[in-house]
Amino acid sequence: MLFGIYDADGSGALSYKEFSDGVFGRPGTAQSNAGGSVRGSTAGGSTGGNRDPEALAEALKTKLASRGARGIIGLQKQFKIMDDDNSKTLNNAEFNKALTDYKLGFSKPECSALFNYFDVDSSGSITYDEFIRAIRGPMNMARKKIVAQAYKKLDKDGNGWIDIDDVRGVYTCNKHPDVISGKKTEDQILQEFLETFETAHNMRNNEAPDYVVTKEEFEEYYNNVSCSIDDDMYFMTMINNAWKLTDESKQGQGTKGWGNAKPRAKQDNNIFNRPEPKKVEAEAGLAANANEAKIMEHIRARIAARGARGIQGIGKKFKIADDNNSKSLDKEEFKKAMHDFRIGLSDGQVVVAFKIFDRDGNGEISYDEFLRSIRGEMNAGRVALCKKAYNIMDSDRSGQLDINDIRQTYNAKQHPDVKAGKKTEEEILGEFLDTFEDHFCDMAGNADSRDGKITMDEWCEYYNNVSMSIDRDDYFEAMMNSTWNLKGDKVTKKGWGGEV
Repeated sequence: MLFGIYDADGSGALSYKEFSDGVFGRPGTAQSNAGGSVRGSTAGGSTGGNRDPEALAEALKTKLASRGARGIIGLQKQFKIMDDDNSKTLNNAEFNKALTDYKLGFSKPECSALFNYFDVDSSGSITYDEFIRAIRGPMNMARKKIVAQAYKKLDKDGNGWIDIDDVRGVYTCNKHPDVISGKKTEDQILQEFLETFETAHNMRNNEAPDYVVTKEEFEEYYNNVSCSIDDDMYFMTMINNAWKLTDESKQGQGTKGWGNAKPRAKQDNNIFNRPEPKKVEAEAGLAANANEAKIMEHIRARIAARGARGIQGIGKKFKIADDNNSKSLDKEEFKKAMHDFRIGLSDGQVVVAFKIFDRDGNGEISYDEFLRSIRGEMNAGRVALCKKAYNIMDSDRSGQLDINDIRQTYNAKQHPDVKAGKKTEEEILGEFLDTFEDHFCDMAGNADSRDGKITMDEWCEYYNNVSMSIDRDDYFEAMMNSTWNLKGDKVTKKGWGGEV
């Protein structure tokens, strides 16, 4: 990693100037040196400075959009296509091959500059999170504005940062289980709350948490959240509901956090989208004859007890377990993590648990598989919303969604590729159907289930994956209603032909 930071031009060798610039923190210049390394220039006169990395990323984004990769799922498919060795990351060779395949005409220095731009943590490879963040770019102005509004509300004393005193009245933790049991103080819980917003910024800049959240850190946190949300209205609904930005009349009522005794608190704390697991004694093991369901319930409860309740917390536990930074857990790493987290499983139960987590059966556990297994399936309320949407789409009541069903709801005539003559309406509708089959087909044993028709199981499996990244039920409901008009209160058509 350190070598990658110093090797600014990606040549695989360090010139004296690269080394000295790295040590003394000086920005590189397009100046040749004795070692023959010329930063930012080539013999042919094409320079990496012709276009800055953001402009190069924009060109790649446009090309991906022309291939149908506009939403989260489309970008995920393109990432998998680029990932030739199925390592869940892109190395320099894979990334450059993809740029060549897309025929963007980038010079070698431009390719190196773009790779370094995507490789945020300078690890020498690009993870999916880095890929999607670079392609999606920062939040648009509307999203930035509502995030700034939330920050301003939290910064009660107006000093330009958020600290414990600012959140003490917002996040009440005197009823937090660890406070009640004496394991942690209220201030420790508040620090953990603040650290949530520092995590993304600190990972990008290799900094330790200081429990003081700057506006940059707050925005960086929501930049990462924003990348996974296609719809602006849904994002704004989420921010508004989280910080009660438009409900000032109720400010102070129903304080957020563990001290909230309102009926809704039970739903808000149900962060696994499933019934709360039974309480597990501090270091008790698990019965030798426990079945798969009991083993998973036990693991979830223990990981929650270690502080991994939300998306960020579970992500941190995964990174801790990933000793070789491969972005996946092999059997030995998983076994070590179960021991280090003091989960209390026998060797045989660890083997069973690994098979449960390894959903695609490739012998490794990706972060998505880890998160999905920890979060579990959707609760009954979310399942009901998904089934309602499916029944709306299934216009002929055949029990399957095919192109004819989709045609009634998703108008592809105005799709850019149809208008340009690159694709037919049927091809666009087929890609739409593929979106919902992808997750199901990636699971072990389902590789041959692709048939251009969506069953209820495939539909729910797709939303199981969407659901795991959404903590709150009301956000999930807002998304489903916005997408499928479950309440029937919209009159516009969906798809490319709709007047939005």
